[in-house]
Amino acid sequence: MLAPGSTIGILGGGQLGRMLAVAAAQLGYRTHVYAPDRESVAAQVAAQHSQAAWDDEPRLAAFAVACDVVTLEFENVPVDTLRFLSGHVAVRPGAAALEIAQDRLAEKRFVAGLGGRTAPFAAVPDRAALDAALAGIGAPAILKTVRMGYDGKGQARLAAASDADAAWDAIGRHPAILEGFVAFDHEFSVILVRGTDGEARVWDSPLNVHQDGILAASTLPPPPIVRDQQAEARAMMERIAEALDYVGVLTGEFFATADGPVFNEMAPRVHNSGHWTIEGAVTSQFENHIRAVAGLPLGDTAAPRLPVTMRNLIGRDIDGVPALLADGACHLHHYGKAEVRAGRKLGHATWVGTEPA
Repeated sequence: MLAPGSTIGILGGGQLGRMLAVAAAQLGYRTHVYAPDRESVAAQVAAQHSQAAWDDEPRLAAFAVACDVVTLEFENVPVDTLRFLSGHVAVRPGAAALEIAQDRLAEKRFVAGLGGRTAPFAAVPDRAALDAALAGIGAPAILKTVRMGYDGKGQARLAAASDADAAWDAIGRHPAILEGFVAFDHEFSVILVRGTDGEARVWDSPLNVHQDGILAASTLPPPPIVRDQQAEARAMMERIAEALDYVGVLTGEFFATADGPVFNEMAPRVHNSGHWTIEGAVTSQFENHIRAVAGLPLGDTAAPRLPVTMRNLIGRDIDGVPALLADGACHLHHYGKAEVRAGRKLGHATWVGTEPA
């Protein structure tokens, strides 16, 4: 177990890192944020901050010396950065999970190999391969870049094979994966935490609603079809976590379909759809992630008061903060970001035991 007063390094300086740092402080730990970005809302609440490039080995080495364990707040940290740090300090989760999550094709193959149900998929390394993939999978379909992309970025929908040229151009002509259309009723997530001893716990699965590819809201309890399918989805995430010898919070996104839960993608980190756990669960995803990477016993993941609603504050939604603060049932989280722009997550609001006004 990591002794109180120890330092937990966080790779990445966004709002997830900010909430991890707050959770760490409540458990008696210091945090040290490492990120290349000049603006770091995580650094605002951390004890230390290193602004440096992901490949700056001297700065990484100094960061490792200053930390007792290192974790990450988003999955686009270069795998080589984790591998370098792993030679100097414990890194949880490890590079294996990051490497798979960063490659959509590797991710689908990995999950399918564990018996998971996925959408039909095919590799699209070039434009000619897209035609071959469409011939095998058909349309409608979704073309996604193999690497990078989140909140709907790096994706293009194809209603018919005739959309191939436009879709290829829309994703920047990068290596991609074509996924067949999945007819689904709802989207939901499974958020799991696994400790250093292999113990795993999960939170109840929220119903997730997206707008323009960005998560808008997560609500509990979910519809019956999600409740019926969460056990199978949980079992899938437990197999994934065990196969990766994972430590920390791991999130899987699923489609609820007539054939059962269909795996969409995973995130090796705390997740936007788990923000409701701060007020809605006995132990939040952020606290349990810190507990896991620090080698502490995991906390209870039960949600004792339903319903729960979490809404993201995106772009100009942040202008509604005064009204949200006037709502006595609302728990507001402002991320401290200075620039307001369309599509940017600037905060979230949660209601527990009641519906939003």
